[in-house]
Amino acid sequence: MITVQNITKSFADKQVLKGISTVLETGKVNMVIGTSGSGKTVFMKCLVGLFEPDSGHILYDTTDFTELSIKEKKQIRMKIGMLFQGSALFDSMTVEENVQFPLNMFTNMTAKEKKDRVDFCLERVNLVGAHKKYPGEISGGMMKRVGIARAIVLNPQYLFCDEPNSGLDPQTSLLIDKLIEEITTEFNITTIMNTHDMNSVIGINGKVVFLHQGLKAWEGSNKDVLHNDNQLLNDFIFASEFLKEIRREAANNRLGL
Repeated sequence: MITVQNITKSFADKQVLKGISTVLETGKVNMVIGTSGSGKTVFMKCLVGLFEPDSGHILYDTTDFTELSIKEKKQIRMKIGMLFQGSALFDSMTVEENVQFPLNMFTNMTAKEKKDRVDFCLERVNLVGAHKKYPGEISGGMMKRVGIARAIVLNPQYLFCDEPNSGLDPQTSLLIDKLIEEITTEFNITTIMNTHDMNSVIGINGKVVFLHQGLKAWEGSNKDVLHNDNQLLNDFIFASEFLKEIRREAANNRLGL
């Protein structure tokens, strides 16, 4: 669990985060949504320590991350997995070498222990047999799955996903969403996902935090998203005619029409 208490962040004279508080729950995918410029990226960077909040507190379980020394923060980061928007794989490394990279950097595992862990993670993301391929030889969806395998190879307690479906077709996006949700539940991870993909928001059984102009404008379960009374959130979600029609149908079903 990550507890966020009234964090603020400014750059020069522009305040980007304006006192955000929320609880990011363990065993769930916590989706952070909002328009461009709403503060999503700055919020995530504050959570992982890339930015220091100007005020407020970020608690990893009961540990106040904002009060830790640089050395102490590294211990928390050892428990964090990251899935980057562009996968961020090393082109000169094979799939198995990419996944093994964090093990080489941060553990004293034997060669056999590393191989066993890499094999397990690649099997978990359905990439058996892809070990010796290079990133340039696999599809975008496979690259995302390699990124997920690398993100979980250190058995993290917290998983941060930055636009995991960026650049993927709708069918592959659904597969990535399902995989992230399964891994979150299976390993009881606190997962935080920045996303613009409303299919993810509607399809993933998790929590939604909606940011607007640096403020938390709404939060709730994904089941409540289509039936909320927050005008700002509705303007964001139902920007397309397709989703407007879904909302009309849901309303009619509730009324028995």
